[in-house]
Amino acid sequence: MYHRLRSLLFKLSPERAHQVAEWGARTLQTVAPSALASSFAFADAALHQSLFGLEFRNPVGLAAGFDKNATMPPFWEGVGMGFVEIGSVTARPAQGNPRPRAFRLPADEALINRMGLNNQGADRVARRLERYRTSVDIPLGVNIAKTPDDAILGAGARRDFRQSYERLAPLADYVVLNISCPNTEDGKTFEEPDALAALLEELAPLRTGPAAQPLLLKLAPPLNAKIAFDSRIEELVAIAAAHDIAGFVATNTAPDRQGLSTDAATLEAIGRGGLSGAPLQQRANTLLRYLYRLTEGTVPLIGVGGVNSPEAALDKIESGASLVQCYTGLVYHGPGLVRDLKQGLVALMHQKGYGTLHEARGAQV
Repeated sequence: MYHRLRSLLFKLSPERAHQVAEWGARTLQTVAPSALASSFAFADAALHQSLFGLEFRNPVGLAAGFDKNATMPPFWEGVGMGFVEIGSVTARPAQGNPRPRAFRLPADEALINRMGLNNQGADRVARRLERYRTSVDIPLGVNIAKTPDDAILGAGARRDFRQSYERLAPLADYVVLNISCPNTEDGKTFEEPDALAALLEELAPLRTGPAAQPLLLKLAPPLNAKIAFDSRIEELVAIAAAHDIAGFVATNTAPDRQGLSTDAATLEAIGRGGLSGAPLQQRANTLLRYLYRLTEGTVPLIGVGGVNSPEAALDKIESGASLVQCYTGLVYHGPGLVRDLKQGLVALMHQKGYGTLHEARGAQV
């Protein structure tokens, strides 16, 4: 069914198609929630996990970027996701970059976007999350980033993160810091060890009481799929351990164009932006394996990038992920991908002799 719908959506610009899909999801979650749930129903005890104090019915979740403003959590629960990550959300509302700012690469099952962190801001998103706390029964994570303003740098960027965290963390089941965007005076990101340490120190006083939610870091992909050693990542992991970071999300989009079959002229016409989808699969898995080894498998990892089939999902889990997230895969395969991933994971686990996800985790490392 989605194949026919996709042919219509793909006649629209990517951003317009996303708006139409969001309208459809919001309509279904309001007028036909029970029909939605029954259409996508699939559950299996082998997919259940307890991670950082939360219960996950299954490991398949929504990556940040698809539901920036928390308008669709009931829909995602209805199609069977195990968790949802809202955002990225910034302290102040942001319009993002000029359009066009999203592009499809069908030959690569990929997307390029330079959306520019467009979102309605922490206050408005918080008001929606307040409504969903009692109506949505899956973990809701919130991904926060710095407000995209060139005047907000250094200490100002840390205060900006602090404002978002203070507003949103009490309403989230976990919080992810999107530290891959330029945030410092010299244009570096909070993935620089000194900058990250200063940011975590800024947030430390808030991480008590109702705001003491599990805190995760979302990292950029490695430069290639053959990374063997990276001192910067080792420093980040050490800093994270010293600040009680609960886990890592691997990975964000990539600024380069490695491994694409899309012609050079098309890529040049598109210009800059973050690459997501199938071409990132192996690079993300490489980072997952590296993080798994560095943390000796003691820290939950969320795998993102190229989750478009049960085989790809299990590959991430065997590379060290406890959970996986979808974004680009949903664009190309529709919401039925969630059910397909869960059913396929159970079948593949049975074939390989895994009784639980815990048994499968890190088996390739």
